[in-house]
Amino acid sequence: MPSKKPSYFSTRNRRQGDYSYTDVEDPSVIREEIPFKQSTLETIDTAMYRWVNEEMDVYVDTNTGFKKAPVLWVTSERSYQVKKDKGLRDPDGTLILPLITVERASVVKSLSKKGTVFNAFPIQDARGGSITIARQINQEKTSNFANADMFKKHGSTKDPKVGINQQNFPGVNKKVVYETVTIPVPVYLDIQYDIYIRTEYQQQMNEILAPFLTKTGSLNYFIIKNEGHGFESFIQEDYAQENNITALEQEERQYQTKVSIKVLGYIIGADKNQEQPRIVRRQNAVEVKIGREKVIVGDIPEHIDKRGFYRD
Repeated sequence: MPSKKPSYFSTRNRRQGDYSYTDVEDPSVIREEIPFKQSTLETIDTAMYRWVNEEMDVYVDTNTGFKKAPVLWVTSERSYQVKKDKGLRDPDGTLILPLITVERASVVKSLSKKGTVFNAFPIQDARGGSITIARQINQEKTSNFANADMFKKHGSTKDPKVGINQQNFPGVNKKVVYETVTIPVPVYLDIQYDIYIRTEYQQQMNEILAPFLTKTGSLNYFIIKNEGHGFESFIQEDYAQENNITALEQEERQYQTKVSIKVLGYIIGADKNQEQPRIVRRQNAVEVKIGREKVIVGDIPEHIDKRGFYRD
């Protein structure tokens, strides 16, 4: 018998995460679908900035109280920074300390980090794609093929034990349509980020630097995340410190510490310059039909046997 179409209530429960309408014994094992987004250099930059600004979330004592230390991405245009972050500068345009700045120092495409699929060539067509990340059965098209074959075999039967005009007659379906999702080969990069901590007082430097020293415990390893991607990161051992207090000059007193972080990142596709689709969906062919050659005179219907029935 054909399966019963889900009602409005079952559809609504499915949207709310209630899978009681199915035959699954443990609905908690059902995984939710997560949209896939490509990884670019901007994706990695944003992940690093959010780690410093949101996950570290460093506070420090200032002349106006205990406040969050501002975090600034230094590669943007100065005119844009002045308009957007007006509270970071005084009327003369000088940055107000304490301040944490983040910048991408270098990008290295290391040939020693190729991954497990570095030799996967793209499919030679207009859409491309190299690595299969998902594969599932297209239930609608597969059932259409199965119903068509079963109706062809049992559609004209009138046996009461079997049924009359059975379209969903049980049987083995060899025509299964798979939908495959592919993406380009990821390119692995070694990216170094430099975090500069600038303060006016030694106490402020101690308060901001301490979380960077203790965040990862006795290790130097952590993971930064953005848009479903995770990138392994390593804080370098050397915390380079600079200051101008020994010069005893008239310049403004300033303490500075440099924290270097190495990120093992990857990018997928050429971002906006990607000519082919970033995510490609393909369906396999389950049946190949070759048209008969016909002649004007003497055409013999080879597809019909002596009894007048169609051949297999």
